[in-house]
Amino acid sequence: MARPDKAAAVAELVEEFQQSNAAVLTEYRGLTVTQLQELRRSLRGNASYAVVKNTLAAIAAKQVGVEGLDTDLKGPTAIAFITGDPVEAAKGLRDFAKANPELVVKSGVLDGRPVTAAEIDKLADLESREVLLAKAAGAMKGKLFQAAYMFTAPASKAVRTIEALREKQASSEAA
Repeated sequence: MARPDKAAAVAELVEEFQQSNAAVLTEYRGLTVTQLQELRRSLRGNASYAVVKNTLAAIAAKQVGVEGLDTDLKGPTAIAFITGDPVEAAKGLRDFAKANPELVVKSGVLDGRPVTAAEIDKLADLESREVLLAKAAGAMKGKLFQAAYMFTAPASKAVRTIEALREKQASSEAA
């Protein structure tokens, strides 16, 4: 491959790193072309999956300022550039790796910070952003209901006390 081709490939990888909010390095040794297509299809919408040359990926990562990937850029490497929800993409990679043990998650980068394969697995265990937001909204609604009840409780208690005193007075006058 000629030098301009390599420069263009590095420029393309730099652009991918800059546009993505996370990237996951994987080893795809033993996967068929059909399995790789299936993986790309499962990640569609959240990430793009590209087979890369290790030296070009290392150069692109250095140009972008991403550190910590050099040690895992060995062997056949592919990178999932995540532009959508990192949790959903991590779940997709984990689920595919369970069905196809040949896929090995090596490491990655999340918001410019290096992450290990174990951290990516923990990320996959999280619930999606929508579910977490719904839970937070439900918790806030519950707290607001409790606060409203606490503000109305003294007034209703006072009304019940006054009513009880009236009934007691009425019963003592009748007797």
